[in-house]
Amino acid sequence: MKVVESSGRTEKEALDKALIMCNANEQEVIYKIERINSSEIKVTATTKRELLDDIKDFVKKLLEELGLKIEIESHLQNDIYELKMYSNNNPILIGKNGQTLKALETIVRQKYLIEWNQYIKLNFDVEDYKEKRIKYLEQLAIKTAKEVQMSKIDVTLENMNAFERRIIHNTLTNYPEIFTKSEGEDPNRHIIIKVKKEKESC
Repeated sequence: MKVVESSGRTEKEALDKALIMCNANEQEVIYKIERINSSEIKVTATTKRELLDDIKDFVKKLLEELGLKIEIESHLQNDIYELKMYSNNNPILIGKNGQTLKALETIVRQKYLIEWNQYIKLNFDVEDYKEKRIKYLEQLAIKTAKEVQMSKIDVTLENMNAFERRIIHNTLTNYPEIFTKSEGEDPNRHIIIKVKKEKESC
């Protein structure tokens, strides 16, 4: 990854020099600022495209060291660093309910938080696993809601992370006869789909 360093008496002066060295505008780079002394500011910068390539290389090397054969497609969209991965063992890479994939995102996010003092948005996927998971959860929510409406018996779903619970909640927003409620503490937090017997708050 190409990283440039520049210095100046002010943040603007140092950053302007770094942008020239990167041949980019401020929206196209990621940078950190350090005060060297009372009269000098240091800027370290790289382009977001360079950072995307570095993330891809880091993930590929990490997974290959774990014994996986991996191919990665990388994209940068709306400041989200996206990796779509193809491996010789997708179930291992994904983990139960996507837990390994989520852990990989956490490791990478923490690495660049330490290096650049910035929170970066990541979206890692394995052969459209996330898209398939979303469709599955939407179908599960609708099917279960219909069962609850008919039986008038509450149903507790499996433990889910915040993203997955939000899908269930959003899918069932327009079902007037039932409501959804999250209970428990992470990682054992889950949703209960309940009959709306009277005006109740979820």
